[in-house]
Amino acid sequence: MPSETLWEIAKAEVEKRGSNGSEGDGVETGEKSVFFIGSKNGGKTTIILRCLDRDEPPKPTLALEYTYGRRAKGHNIPKDIAHFWELGGGTSLLDLISIPITSDTLRTFSIVLVLDLSKPNDLWPTMENLLHATKLHVDKVVMKLGKKNAKAVSEMRQKIWSNMQKDHPDRELIDPFPIPLVIIGSKYDIFQDFDSEKRKVICKTLRFVAHYYGASLMFTSKSEALLLKIRGVINQLAFGIDKSKSTCVDQNKPLFVTAGLDSLSQIGSPPVPDNDIGKLHAHSPMELWKKVYEKLFPPKSINTLKDVKDPARDPQYAESEVDEMRIQKDQELEQYKRSSSKSWKQMELDS
Repeated sequence: MPSETLWEIAKAEVEKRGSNGSEGDGVETGEKSVFFIGSKNGGKTTIILRCLDRDEPPKPTLALEYTYGRRAKGHNIPKDIAHFWELGGGTSLLDLISIPITSDTLRTFSIVLVLDLSKPNDLWPTMENLLHATKLHVDKVVMKLGKKNAKAVSEMRQKIWSNMQKDHPDRELIDPFPIPLVIIGSKYDIFQDFDSEKRKVICKTLRFVAHYYGASLMFTSKSEALLLKIRGVINQLAFGIDKSKSTCVDQNKPLFVTAGLDSLSQIGSPPVPDNDIGKLHAHSPMELWKKVYEKLFPPKSINTLKDVKDPARDPQYAESEVDEMRIQKDQELEQYKRSSSKSWKQMELDS
């Protein structure tokens, strides 16, 4: 009888851990998962490597990549394990979101959305598409989990709402994301040189979105001080380290707002003249903010915004000999299509 492959052994181990954890009442274990999604080339890998203290150059993420980290809790105590997943390709590989998020992992799962501040025109569609696809899948998994373990789902919801004080004036006006969410604005070093009005719109918009979803929001760059603050936030998600209570909402500085500590009154209304708000037909506050944002930063056309789905055509994987052969084959294919088309037309005329 052939021996098991490494993949089969790993799969069996994951299933074993899932079955052991799914019988409980939702009590937290020593394993957590953090899923990084966001802008293509937005710096997700760099943040993960920094959190894991790995001094190595980041490589392009092909599709869905996985790594892990360990943290000692004390002498003779098993180390906590954090699973780090990263979705590559920006918004082009949304189908892969369903792979790491399962009913077995959901209770200890967090999402980190990394948005490239240096590309404001891509920011809203990237954010909207990724959050919509993720929430859609999470809601399905929550429903599935609820049928098996209603208590676990109830505890998840209580935990999400615990970030906001019971007497917070916005409790009835927000709709928290079903699992912990952190929004990171990357490339702040480029963003800080933007026009003041543009920075104001981006900052206020992201503060509103983060507050509405019950998420934490922070900006980062290659600055060691900012990366250390981000590392602290990720460690809180991955290992349960106490979360920071510090806050910075000054648009002239890197934003840092912990979930539940902002408010609609502090954020203010969408940055648009009062006489223009009436002209913007919106069915919800989120839609109103979207219209205001896209008025200043109109999204690129679908053709330019759409990420390259075919790695063979992605310039970051260019190889001259392979590409020359590909061009030749493409030309042969087009020639075949033309000749086939002529043949069909001739057959139609003959008949």
